[in-house]
Amino acid sequence: MSKYRFWSATAVVIANMIGTGVFISLGFQLQDMRSPFVLMMLWIVGGLAALCGAMSYAELGAALPRSGGEYNFLSRIYHPAAGFVSGWMSALIGFAAPIALAAIAFGTYFTSVFPAVENKSLVIKVLASALVIVMTLVHTTNHRNSGRTQIVFTILKILLICAFVAGALILAPSHQNINILPKPGDGNLFFSGTFAVSLIYVSYAYTGWNAATYLSGEVENPQKNLPVILFSGTFLVMVLYVALNFMFLKIAPMDAMVGKLDIGFIVADYAFGPNGARLVGVVLALLLVSTVSAMIIAGPRVLQMIGEDIPVLNALAKTNTDGIPVYAIWIQSLLTLFFIITSSFESILVFSGMLLALNSFAAILGLFVLRWRQPEIERPYRVFAYPATPLIYLVLTGFTLVYVGVNRPVEALFALGIILSGLAFFYATKYIDTQNLKPSE
Repeated sequence: MSKYRFWSATAVVIANMIGTGVFISLGFQLQDMRSPFVLMMLWIVGGLAALCGAMSYAELGAALPRSGGEYNFLSRIYHPAAGFVSGWMSALIGFAAPIALAAIAFGTYFTSVFPAVENKSLVIKVLASALVIVMTLVHTTNHRNSGRTQIVFTILKILLICAFVAGALILAPSHQNINILPKPGDGNLFFSGTFAVSLIYVSYAYTGWNAATYLSGEVENPQKNLPVILFSGTFLVMVLYVALNFMFLKIAPMDAMVGKLDIGFIVADYAFGPNGARLVGVVLALLLVSTVSAMIIAGPRVLQMIGEDIPVLNALAKTNTDGIPVYAIWIQSLLTLFFIITSSFESILVFSGMLLALNSFAAILGLFVLRWRQPEIERPYRVFAYPATPLIYLVLTGFTLVYVGVNRPVEALFALGIILSGLAFFYATKYIDTQNLKPSE
């Protein structure tokens, strides 16, 4: 049985991270802050948190080399119920909804080239659904086809972003007069609640740095390769994010971007004119192909592991001759298509970042628990600068979670409802399994 090679797994990490987040965050951030230094620090701090998280996951993934990401970690470290709830959240919220968002964004950007298209909403949904179906068909064949497709679209994504940044900086008729060095007052802004709120959007943009751990069992030599895959993929994305946002601030006036979602279009219009902006729409659409592709690879591995561990759900664990979890992939894709067709995912995305951050927070806290409870377990990789590295992630993420919980109580209660429903479903499946094991009278 073939496996995903180093570059395929690295491509999954990169493509999972670079989606819609980096192209919409700046508009929200500019509503409350106008300091170029603080705005750039947002992406550096967010990248630092992601790197610390990635290195912590590298130790967990090397010590517990099984697919499933947080589902695997939390099940082994805490309790199977904790792992199931994590997988429940990933299945309902963590992948299907963001895939739907990225696919719809793909359709939206693509149709921007044809402004006269009638019934644009229907065309967008058709394009989004078609992308999901095509990527699902590709990734249910074998590891070679799946991995090569992911590598090609990820390389294309990196090249297009580099071309966008360089082209805009070189060809734009004028540049904004910004100074990215700190100025008086930036220190207070850096440690303010405003910075914390803006960091939520940045954290969402960096979501996906843990993607390789979802398919650890299908990666060649995971104990050796996972740390390098996670670090290199996350660091490259951090560099691209910083470069993109510097270019955004340098090309377009801040007032033109405040509260806007289509930052890429706005910047392209200032840099290349209206025709160039439409061309960038195609470029942004192509960027999202690899994002959809990567999440279709990573997400179903959680469902597969749940199927392996819970007999009543064992259909989720079925694979083809190459070890691809075909049923799990199609179930996730069908849920994604439902979100696309109904557009009911929009309200869910408000708190999806909170649930994903909570998942990662529990997993990295588990690094301390695992070292305490099982000091004898083989650890092919130990996180650099322990305990500082995981603590940095926990502090930054914990602060964000507390702030969101206090200031967004409705979203917090909705998240609690998802967690409780997962627990209820877990114990219901255990009860069914117990009844099935009883001898018939």
